[in-house]
Amino acid sequence: MKVIRSVVLAVSVLGFSGSAALADGFKNCTKLDKASWKPASEAEAKAKAAGYEVRRSKVEGSCYEVYGVKEGKLYELFYSPEDLSLKHTIAK
Repeated sequence: MKVIRSVVLAVSVLGFSGSAALADGFKNCTKLDKASWKPASEAEAKAKAAGYEVRRSKVEGSCYEVYGVKEGKLYELFYSPEDLSLKHTIAK
């Protein structure tokens, strides 16, 4: 009985830690120091130019993460603060 309980506990812990890692998003966009980054407002402007209605933005790791809505769907857009290139997109 103890073995079964231990296995169930181990599977539960591994399952939760794996799902948390997937939920984090994209984090590696540049190795440049933050002092050299372009303004976050420029990443928002790029998202708007691409047709997204920008809701908010934040720094995620070394990326600008912009939350936007397009055609009724929510997206997370990850821009490099170095050159404002789009590195990754997640549809929610």
